[in-house]
Amino acid sequence: MNKLLDLAAFGARETSLAQAVNSHNLANANTPGFRKDLALYSGPRVTSGLKTEVDLSVGQVQTTGNPLDVAINGEGYFVIEDGQGGLAYSRRGDFRVDADGFLTNGAGYRVLGQGGTINVPPYSEINVGADGVISLRPIGAEANALAEVGRLQLVKADPGQVLRKTPDGLLRAANPLFENPEVKVVSGALEGSNVNVIDSLVTMIELARRFETQVKLMQSAEENRNSLNQIMKLE
Repeated sequence: MNKLLDLAAFGARETSLAQAVNSHNLANANTPGFRKDLALYSGPRVTSGLKTEVDLSVGQVQTTGNPLDVAINGEGYFVIEDGQGGLAYSRRGDFRVDADGFLTNGAGYRVLGQGGTINVPPYSEINVGADGVISLRPIGAEANALAEVGRLQLVKADPGQVLRKTPDGLLRAANPLFENPEVKVVSGALEGSNVNVIDSLVTMIELARRFETQVKLMQSAEENRNSLNQIMKLE
């Protein structure tokens, strides 16, 4: 009885963790460039622990017309500051200029160029080229007075390089990714998350049913143990 109770309790706990992963994916279904987490088991489901891996498949790209919405065309990543002096990688391209004049993504992380952070002065027109070059027309300048203010640092993982999602939700690699001229971008477009909402909703229902079954097994095991204890007392 104890073994059945332990197995059911273990299964309920792991299913609860899988539910949390799935719920987090659903919550970020509309987050640009978000990469969903996969809940995986390292062995037989009844005895192995749950682990997560990031799904790096691309999301759907939609045209927005906003010149600071930038999507990577194919493979590759933007480089961002993680807020603690480190580097991280992202496909999130909903760029904007913060109060200090730095280019950031929608989550507030500073986007890095080839020379570090990118400072964007006030402008009346801005453009991001396919090669990541950011040019603008300063306020009050003539129509053809374009100035280059930086170039996005565009990197690509080499074969065998593994990117992992850390607890802060950012992608990191054991060794730095290097700039690659093959990585191109599309301005005025935004890549969405790679979360399939319908699949996630189906998974949510399946996990809820599994959790309910495991709880019932726990209750049944506990009832059987109590009945056995009562019988032993009578003897």
